Amino acid sequence: MSITGEPGVKSEQVRAKAQEMKDQAEHTPDPVECKRLTDQARRLQEQSEREQYMDGQGRNPR
Repeated sequence: MSITGEPGVKSEQVRAKAQEMKDQAEHTPDPVECKRLTDQARRLQEQSEREQYMDGQGRNPR
């Protein structure tokens, strides 16, 4: 998945990737891999929320 420079699109793609990782974590039998995927999904979700907040603050005018 490529992530474009458009702020709204990027946040949406990051959230989709985080959800994909959460889904993979639910279906993996390896607990270490499950934790890795869950942690990475959480970091992506937090990144997306920060970017969305900053966009709402006028940092990235459209």
